[in-house]
Amino acid sequence: MIKVIFMATENALYTILLEKIKQDSLVLPTLPKIALQVRTAADDPDVNLGEMADIIGHDAALSLGMLKVANSALLGRSIKVESVHQAVTRIGLRQIKSIATAMAIEQVFVSENEIVSMYLKKTWEKTIDVASVAISLITFYLRENKHSPLTLDTLTLAALVHNVGVLPILTEAENHADVFANPTFLKQAIAKLASKISAAVTHAWGFSDEFIEIVESWSDLTVLPTDVHYLDFIRAGAIYHGVFKNENTQGVLLNSYVNKGIMPDEDFMKSEEFIEMVTNVKSMFT
Repeated sequence: MIKVIFMATENALYTILLEKIKQDSLVLPTLPKIALQVRTAADDPDVNLGEMADIIGHDAALSLGMLKVANSALLGRSIKVESVHQAVTRIGLRQIKSIATAMAIEQVFVSENEIVSMYLKKTWEKTIDVASVAISLITFYLRENKHSPLTLDTLTLAALVHNVGVLPILTEAENHADVFANPTFLKQAIAKLASKISAAVTHAWGFSDEFIEIVESWSDLTVLPTDVHYLDFIRAGAIYHGVFKNENTQGVLLNSYVNKGIMPDEDFMKSEEFIEMVTNVKSMFT
């Protein structure tokens, strides 16, 4: 009886969300103001590094984030930068747009409902975990494949928005806390609904079709790109942190990454060098 009620509740939320998507009435999280300002400026062909530094400098958290990135192992520089202008110069305008957007995303993971807030916090922490592995892996890959069309900044943003669809689910749960704000129920609803809604969010934010495909497909293992793809790196992060729990699935995916040249062997992510890189990357977001 309890299972039947649970399924009916899950289906009710699923129906509500799909109907709101269909009617274009689903309340989607808005991109933080600072991210919009950075993205607009980055799209201006006349913007210069000084102007971009001024924009970022008005947001203390983002300024600190840019300094962390500029001084990180990702950029491999021994001389530390100490100002936002130096950080922007080192990172470059091309990468600033994605990295600044990615770092501002944390601002939308907030709620006044205790249970919903707990899930937002856990979701963001898991997102950082997965993203740190994905970013580390593509960093190693790009060192050996300098002519790859893939870029670190694109992967960074994709990894940090890959599960953003959780937000509208939790917002709806918050609006009907007496019915939906149940931890067990929310876990199941998120697993079932997040990818489709992530696609709706990134579309609303004006992201490219490439990003929309990533957030919609990363957990759908029927989508298996033949060539090296951003999905591979996010899925590697999901394997690393136990999101994909089936050992056979893990083995098949890891073997495909070795065959694609993404990693030298299936145990690469257990190496001290890789673990150190993950720790360094994670420190940029925490």
